[in-house]
Amino acid sequence: MKSTEKKKTTGEPAERKLFTVIIFSENTVGLLNQITIIFTRRQLNIETLSVSPSAIEGIHKFTITTFADRVTIEKVVKQIDKRVDILKAYYNTDEDLVYQEIALYKLSTALFIRMDGVEELIRKYNARVLEINEDCVVLEKNGHYEDTQALFRELSERTGVLQFIRSGRIAITKSKVERLSDMLAAMEHKLERKR
Repeated sequence: MKSTEKKKTTGEPAERKLFTVIIFSENTVGLLNQITIIFTRRQLNIETLSVSPSAIEGIHKFTITTFADRVTIEKVVKQIDKRVDILKAYYNTDEDLVYQEIALYKLSTALFIRMDGVEELIRKYNARVLEINEDCVVLEKNGHYEDTQALFRELSERTGVLQFIRSGRIAITKSKVERLSDMLAAMEHKLERKR
């Protein structure tokens, strides 16, 4: 995965980079479809997607990564923000976040056991063995895309990989509190002043 790409448009090419869009909403049926349509209309490919409950009870957090230029991603986030079911949407660069992915690797037990330097490989990549049986070994690796991909390449060259899966990005901002918490507190403060 490249950290930046160029997009040809009229005039100057806009710099495309990886953005992480974080969306807060209630858990509403069909909302994911509405969000993905917005990306599709802007011809943006979703690189990774994860959805989970947030730190605020009853609120879910969507974490989506996509390559875009800043103007396009601002438009996408504004359009998402207009949806009734969306509480707030933000975009971030990698510098704004602490983020990870998880990857699972399924290998042949017979080939894995015969591989030289198994222990060193596991230490080198800070991986862990999740399961081992007579047919297969399953390894887990947490890290950034480059880290999980590097282990995949080395395992592919040394023993072959039977199955491989990588999760979507999970991310939190480097700010002190969740950005939605600030927004909800400001809204509550306004309501109290009106009373």
